[in-house]
Amino acid sequence: MIKSCEKISKVLIRDFGEVEKLQVSIKGPKNFVTNSDRKVEDMLVNELSKSKKKYSFLTEESGFIKNEDKENFWVIDPIDGTTNFINGIPHFCISVGLVLDNEIVSGVIFDPIKDEIYYAEKNSGAYMNNKSIRVSRKREISECLFSSNSKNISSDGLTIRITGSAALDLAYVSCGRFDGSFHKNLSLWDIAAGSILVREAGGVLSDIDLKKTENISLIASNQSIEKEINNKISMF
Repeated sequence: MIKSCEKISKVLIRDFGEVEKLQVSIKGPKNFVTNSDRKVEDMLVNELSKSKKKYSFLTEESGFIKNEDKENFWVIDPIDGTTNFINGIPHFCISVGLVLDNEIVSGVIFDPIKDEIYYAEKNSGAYMNNKSIRVSRKREISECLFSSNSKNISSDGLTIRITGSAALDLAYVSCGRFDGSFHKNLSLWDIAAGSILVREAGGVLSDIDLKKTENISLIASNQSIEKEINNKISMF
């Protein structure tokens, strides 16, 4: 998973350079980005298909792609943070998760612009660029920084950032940059990799129904503030 992301990130970085040039054009970069999204997805499917395991795929662009193993599957978001990418904002990532026996068991999130790669495997911890990471230890809500994808969530005075990338939001929770993150109307490919990162980094998050691929709501945080956050966030 890591090797695939590293290989494909070179293409994504090159395409992002082209997007920045297209910002000044009349038509803008939207069609170019759509093609880039599909190209990265196709490359990821091709690279991961080289695995001896014949897992299926769930992808943002193509939906479910059946392989010999129909029960276990890769979950791919080729560019999480597409709106940022379209507008030349350097905050987006490749996200790849693996579901085995109805459980997310590993995940990789790669931010190619910042050259930060986050990864986790069940019962093996969470890492960023080969360094072990943990969620924050803050206990006071007033001192915490949160991320979300909605301005309409009743947040009761919490300090919130909307970054445009749910996958990176969860990666940032896993390394303590954010103390928590809450989202609604997500898809499974937005959160598959990030969810195991948070758990393996010592955090907690809402249960995820893997039979549901869209309209997912999620709250992630450290354990110290979990109860208070769930009481404060009225999103369900």
